[in-house]
Amino acid sequence: MWVRSTMAYRASFAMTTIGNFAASGLDFVAILLMFSHIDALGGFSLAEVALLYGATSCSLGLADLTLGSMDRIGRRVRDGTFDTLLVRPVPVLAQVAADRFALRRLGRIGQGALVLGWGVAHVDVAWTLPKGLFTVVMVVSGAAIFASVFIAGAAFQFWATEAAEVQNSFTYGGSTLLQYPPTVFATELVRGVTFVVPLAFVNWLPALRLLGRDNPLGLPGWVDFCGPFVALLMLTGAGLLWRVGLRSYRSTGS
Repeated sequence: MWVRSTMAYRASFAMTTIGNFAASGLDFVAILLMFSHIDALGGFSLAEVALLYGATSCSLGLADLTLGSMDRIGRRVRDGTFDTLLVRPVPVLAQVAADRFALRRLGRIGQGALVLGWGVAHVDVAWTLPKGLFTVVMVVSGAAIFASVFIAGAAFQFWATEAAEVQNSFTYGGSTLLQYPPTVFATELVRGVTFVVPLAFVNWLPALRLLGRDNPLGLPGWVDFCGPFVALLMLTGAGLLWRVGLRSYRSTGS
Protein backbone atom coordinates (compact mmCIF):
# COMPACT_ATOMS: atom_id res chain seq x y z
CA MET A 1 0.00 0.00 0.00
CA TRP A 2 2.78 2.43 0.92
CA VAL A 3 4.73 1.62 -2.23
CA ARG A 4 1.65 2.20 -4.39
CA SER A 5 0.90 5.49 -2.67
CA THR A 6 4.52 6.57 -3.17
CA MET A 7 4.58 5.68 -6.85
CA ALA A 8 1.34 7.58 -7.42
CA TYR A 9 3.48 10.73 -7.37
CA ARG A 10 6.52 9.66 -9.36
CA ALA A 11 8.11 13.11 -9.62
CA SER A 12 7.89 13.54 -5.85
CA PHE A 13 9.36 10.06 -5.34
CA ALA A 14 12.25 10.83 -7.70
CA MET A 15 13.01 14.12 -5.96
CA THR A 16 12.89 12.67 -2.45
CA THR A 17 15.07 9.71 -3.51
CA ILE A 18 17.63 12.04 -5.08
CA GLY A 19 17.48 14.20 -1.96
CA ASN A 20 18.09 11.14 0.20
CA PHE A 21 21.00 10.19 -2.07
CA ALA A 22 22.53 13.67 -1.79
CA ALA A 23 21.98 14.03 1.95
CA SER A 24 23.57 10.67 2.75
CA GLY A 25 26.49 11.56 0.47
CA LEU A 26 27.47 14.59 2.55
CA ASP A 27 29.38 12.31 4.93
CA PHE A 28 31.58 11.13 2.08
CA VAL A 29 32.04 14.72 0.90
CA ALA A 30 33.49 15.45 4.35
CA ILE A 31 35.90 12.54 3.88
CA LEU A 32 36.90 13.87 0.45
CA LEU A 33 37.59 17.28 1.99
CA MET A 34 39.83 15.67 4.59
CA PHE A 35 41.77 13.79 1.92
CA SER A 36 42.29 17.00 -0.01
CA HIS A 37 44.73 17.90 2.79
CA ILE A 38 46.10 14.47 3.76
CA ASP A 39 47.30 11.37 1.94
CA ALA A 40 46.14 8.80 4.51
CA LEU A 41 43.79 8.62 7.48
CA GLY A 42 44.98 6.33 10.22
CA GLY A 43 47.18 4.63 7.63
CA PHE A 44 44.25 4.04 5.26
CA SER A 45 44.10 5.47 1.74
CA LEU A 46 41.03 7.18 0.29
CA ALA A 47 40.05 4.02 -1.62
CA GLU A 48 40.29 1.93 1.54
CA VAL A 49 38.17 4.40 3.50
CA ALA A 50 35.70 4.38 0.59
CA LEU A 51 35.46 0.60 0.96
CA LEU A 52 34.66 0.99 4.66
CA TYR A 53 32.20 3.80 3.99
CA GLY A 54 30.40 2.03 1.14
CA ALA A 55 30.06 -1.25 3.03
CA THR A 56 28.53 0.27 6.16
CA SER A 57 26.30 2.63 4.14
CA CYS A 58 24.90 -0.26 2.08
CA SER A 59 24.37 -2.38 5.19
CA LEU A 60 22.60 0.38 7.09
CA GLY A 61 20.60 1.31 4.00
CA LEU A 62 19.27 -2.23 3.60
CA ALA A 63 18.34 -2.45 7.29
CA ASP A 64 16.83 1.04 7.23
CA LEU A 65 14.76 0.21 4.15
CA THR A 66 13.19 -2.83 5.77
CA LEU A 67 13.08 -1.84 9.45
CA GLY A 68 13.48 1.94 9.49
CA SER A 69 9.96 2.42 10.88
CA MET A 70 10.83 0.73 14.17
CA ASP A 71 11.30 4.08 15.89
CA ARG A 72 7.53 4.60 15.67
CA ILE A 73 6.85 1.96 18.32
CA GLY A 74 7.19 4.40 21.21
CA ARG A 75 4.75 6.83 19.62
CA ARG A 76 2.22 4.06 19.00
CA VAL A 77 2.54 2.84 22.58
CA ARG A 78 1.93 6.36 23.90
CA ASP A 79 -1.15 7.12 21.80
CA GLY A 80 -2.65 3.62 21.99
CA THR A 81 -2.58 2.91 18.24
CA PHE A 82 -0.30 -0.08 18.81
CA ASP A 83 -3.43 -1.98 19.86
CA THR A 84 -4.66 -1.99 16.26
CA LEU A 85 -1.63 -4.06 15.23
CA LEU A 86 -2.45 -6.76 17.78
CA VAL A 87 -5.89 -7.59 16.38
CA ARG A 88 -4.73 -8.21 12.82
CA PRO A 89 -3.88 -11.76 11.68
CA VAL A 90 -0.36 -10.75 10.68
CA PRO A 91 2.86 -10.86 12.77
CA VAL A 92 3.24 -7.56 14.62
CA LEU A 93 6.89 -7.22 13.66
CA ALA A 94 6.01 -7.48 9.96
CA GLN A 95 3.32 -4.82 10.38
CA VAL A 96 5.71 -2.44 12.13
CA ALA A 97 8.33 -2.98 9.42
CA ALA A 98 5.77 -2.21 6.71
CA ASP A 99 4.34 0.81 8.50
CA ARG A 100 4.99 3.90 6.34
CA PHE A 101 7.45 1.93 4.21
CA ALA A 102 9.70 4.58 2.65
CA LEU A 103 10.97 3.56 -0.78
CA ARG A 104 12.97 6.80 -0.95
CA ARG A 105 15.53 5.13 1.32
CA LEU A 106 16.85 3.44 -1.81
CA GLY A 107 18.80 6.68 -2.27
CA ARG A 108 21.07 5.80 0.68
CA ILE A 109 21.66 2.30 -0.68
CA GLY A 110 22.43 3.62 -4.15
CA GLN A 111 24.88 6.20 -2.83
CA GLY A 112 26.63 3.64 -0.62
CA ALA A 113 26.83 1.13 -3.47
CA LEU A 114 28.37 3.76 -5.74
CA VAL A 115 31.10 4.59 -3.21
CA LEU A 116 31.64 0.90 -2.46
CA GLY A 117 32.04 0.13 -6.15
CA TRP A 118 34.60 2.92 -6.52
CA GLY A 119 36.49 1.71 -3.48
CA VAL A 120 36.53 -1.89 -4.71
CA ALA A 121 37.87 -0.75 -8.08
CA HIS A 122 40.70 1.33 -6.58
CA VAL A 123 41.95 -0.57 -3.51
CA ASP A 124 45.16 -2.55 -3.81
CA VAL A 125 43.51 -5.96 -3.66
CA ALA A 126 43.92 -8.86 -6.07
CA TRP A 127 40.22 -9.61 -6.48
CA THR A 128 39.06 -13.19 -6.90
CA LEU A 129 35.63 -14.79 -6.85
CA PRO A 130 35.93 -15.84 -3.15
CA LYS A 131 36.91 -12.29 -2.19
CA GLY A 132 33.99 -10.88 -4.16
CA LEU A 133 31.59 -13.26 -2.42
CA PHE A 134 33.18 -12.39 0.91
CA THR A 135 32.43 -8.70 0.22
CA VAL A 136 28.78 -9.50 -0.54
CA VAL A 137 28.52 -11.57 2.65
CA MET A 138 30.07 -8.65 4.57
CA VAL A 139 27.35 -6.27 3.36
CA VAL A 140 24.49 -8.72 3.97
CA SER A 141 25.77 -9.71 7.42
CA GLY A 142 26.22 -6.04 8.28
CA ALA A 143 22.61 -5.37 7.26
CA ALA A 144 21.46 -8.21 9.54
CA ILE A 145 23.50 -6.80 12.44
CA PHE A 146 21.96 -3.35 11.99
CA ALA A 147 18.53 -4.98 11.66
CA SER A 148 19.00 -6.68 15.03
CA VAL A 149 19.81 -3.30 16.59
CA PHE A 150 16.63 -1.83 15.07
CA ILE A 151 14.56 -4.70 16.50
CA ALA A 152 16.20 -4.55 19.93
CA GLY A 153 15.69 -0.78 20.02
CA ALA A 154 12.04 -1.20 19.11
CA ALA A 155 11.57 -3.77 21.88
CA PHE A 156 13.15 -1.40 24.41
CA GLN A 157 10.51 1.20 23.53
CA PHE A 158 7.85 -0.96 25.20
CA TRP A 159 9.40 0.05 28.53
CA ALA A 160 10.94 3.42 27.61
CA THR A 161 8.71 5.02 25.01
CA GLU A 162 11.13 7.88 24.41
CA ALA A 163 14.03 5.57 23.55
CA ALA A 164 14.06 6.02 19.76
CA GLU A 165 17.12 8.26 19.91
CA VAL A 166 19.01 5.61 21.88
CA GLN A 167 18.34 3.20 19.03
CA ASN A 168 19.47 5.80 16.48
CA SER A 169 22.74 6.32 18.33
CA PHE A 170 23.66 2.69 17.67
CA THR A 171 22.34 2.51 14.09
CA TYR A 172 23.00 5.86 12.38
CA GLY A 173 25.66 6.81 14.93
CA GLY A 174 27.30 3.40 14.61
CA SER A 175 27.32 3.69 10.83
CA THR A 176 29.10 7.05 11.06
CA LEU A 177 31.69 5.52 13.37
CA LEU A 178 32.32 2.58 11.01
CA GLN A 179 32.91 4.87 8.04
CA TYR A 180 36.36 5.65 9.44
CA PRO A 181 39.29 3.26 10.02
CA PRO A 182 39.50 1.63 13.45
CA THR A 183 43.07 2.90 13.75
CA VAL A 184 41.88 6.48 14.36
CA PHE A 185 39.95 5.50 17.51
CA ALA A 186 41.07 4.60 21.01
CA THR A 187 41.61 0.92 21.71
CA GLU A 188 38.87 0.95 24.37
CA LEU A 189 36.32 2.13 21.83
CA VAL A 190 37.36 -0.53 19.33
CA ARG A 191 36.99 -3.16 22.05
CA GLY A 192 33.52 -1.82 22.89
CA VAL A 193 32.21 -2.13 19.32
CA THR A 194 33.78 -5.57 19.03
CA PHE A 195 32.76 -7.28 22.28
CA VAL A 196 29.91 -5.18 23.77
CA VAL A 197 27.89 -4.00 20.77
CA PRO A 198 29.64 -5.97 18.00
CA LEU A 199 29.25 -3.43 15.20
CA ALA A 200 32.88 -4.04 14.20
CA PHE A 201 31.67 -7.18 12.41
CA VAL A 202 29.66 -4.98 10.02
CA ASN A 203 32.75 -3.89 8.09
CA TRP A 204 35.88 -3.29 10.20
CA LEU A 205 36.94 -6.90 10.77
CA PRO A 206 36.01 -8.34 7.34
CA ALA A 207 37.47 -5.30 5.56
CA LEU A 208 40.77 -5.72 7.41
CA ARG A 209 40.87 -9.27 6.05
CA LEU A 210 40.21 -8.06 2.50
CA LEU A 211 42.86 -5.36 2.74
CA GLY A 212 45.43 -7.66 4.33
CA ARG A 213 45.79 -5.50 7.44
CA ASP A 214 46.44 -6.57 11.01
CA ASN A 215 43.68 -6.54 13.58
CA PRO A 216 44.29 -3.61 15.99
CA LEU A 217 43.20 -5.80 18.92
CA GLY A 218 45.45 -8.69 17.94
CA LEU A 219 42.53 -11.10 17.52
CA PRO A 220 43.06 -14.40 15.67
CA GLY A 221 42.38 -14.37 11.93
CA TRP A 222 39.31 -16.60 12.07
CA VAL A 223 37.41 -13.83 13.89
CA ASP A 224 37.24 -11.88 10.61
CA PHE A 225 34.92 -14.57 9.20
CA CYS A 226 32.46 -14.51 12.12
CA GLY A 227 30.17 -11.80 10.71
CA PRO A 228 27.33 -14.17 9.67
CA PHE A 229 27.50 -16.02 13.00
CA VAL A 230 27.42 -12.75 14.97
CA ALA A 231 24.51 -11.53 12.83
CA LEU A 232 22.55 -14.73 13.50
CA LEU A 233 23.29 -14.54 17.21
CA MET A 234 22.22 -10.89 17.41
CA LEU A 235 19.04 -11.49 15.41
CA THR A 236 18.12 -14.36 17.72
CA GLY A 237 18.71 -12.23 20.81
CA ALA A 238 16.79 -9.28 19.34
CA GLY A 239 13.91 -11.58 18.41
CA LEU A 240 13.70 -12.92 21.95
CA LEU A 241 13.83 -9.40 23.37
CA TRP A 242 11.04 -8.37 20.98
CA ARG A 243 8.84 -11.24 22.19
CA VAL A 244 9.46 -10.32 25.83
CA GLY A 245 8.64 -6.68 25.13
CA LEU A 246 5.51 -7.57 23.20
CA ARG A 247 4.26 -9.82 26.01
CA SER A 248 4.87 -7.07 28.57
CA TYR A 249 2.73 -4.56 26.64
CA ARG A 250 -0.38 -3.54 28.60
CA SER A 251 -1.86 -0.83 26.35
CA THR A 252 -2.27 2.77 27.50
CA GLY A 253 -4.81 2.00 30.19
CA SER A 254 -7.25 4.59 28.79
